[in-house]
Amino acid sequence: MGTGTPIRNPSPCSHSPIHPRSHAPSSLHQTRRHPPASLPSSLVLGAARLRLRGGSRMRSKQPLLVRLAILSDIHSNLEALERTFRAVDDANVDAVYCLGDVVGYNADPAACVDLVRERCDAVVLGNHDAAVAREADVHFLPADGQEAARHNRAQLSDAQRDWLADRPLMHTAANCTFVHATPDDPMAWKRLTAYPAAQDQFDHFGTDVCFIGHTHSPAVMADTLGIFRVRAGHRYLINVGSVGQPRDGTPKLSFGLFDTDTYDYENVRLDYDVAAAARKIRNADRLPDRLADRLKEGR
Repeated sequence: MGTGTPIRNPSPCSHSPIHPRSHAPSSLHQTRRHPPASLPSSLVLGAARLRLRGGSRMRSKQPLLVRLAILSDIHSNLEALERTFRAVDDANVDAVYCLGDVVGYNADPAACVDLVRERCDAVVLGNHDAAVAREADVHFLPADGQEAARHNRAQLSDAQRDWLADRPLMHTAANCTFVHATPDDPMAWKRLTAYPAAQDQFDHFGTDVCFIGHTHSPAVMADTLGIFRVRAGHRYLINVGSVGQPRDGTPKLSFGLFDTDTYDYENVRLDYDVAAAARKIRNADRLPDRLADRLKEGR
């Protein structure tokens, strides 16, 4: 296969109004609402359901995006992705957003890229996407990730690599921000695992909710305690976890469902055919066997 087109300075943000299938790029010019300095802060790991009370619903003459599905860190795991989309179909969502890392670690990059392109309304760039789209970018990945990136790159067509390279770093729609790692510096690929590290992030998005991935562990970070019943104006960083390589001690895939009308958020965890995905890794050339073990362990 050819070398593909290098990443062309991914656009910082794409923006959709409140209606689906509209992704006109624009710069991110938003009024930033700072968290009240007098309020304490909180982090909830692995939250299953919560209601973000008091959120503001955007108004539009276009059809509202009410129910959203948010996926992240698919990592070429076709078995997990297909199971996720079956659940998304059952949930009757209005739009699907992907927070990046479509590829890496697992054995089915081409099928996953094609399925995400077909099913998702917007997709942002992840660090493994960048590494696979341009081989020079593998240096920032761990050793296993570098091996998997080279394997995945060889499986993709030029057109598929070009599509990955063209993903924006951020996307906004339905009063939500979507980014792979952090909104302050998306290509630094920082890992937010505790609230102190996340506190400054609220200065860098102007929507009520910012959805992130990258750590492979679901979590909710709020600008106040009492996240189940918060006052109007409070905002959230929500990590939806990983579809294709969970790392929170369970092999169950993870994704998010968000209702922009009721402000209910649900972290969905589902079983899938881990054995089949692991077997593909072991049968593939240039994929380390230990990546199959990680799927089974959820770490």
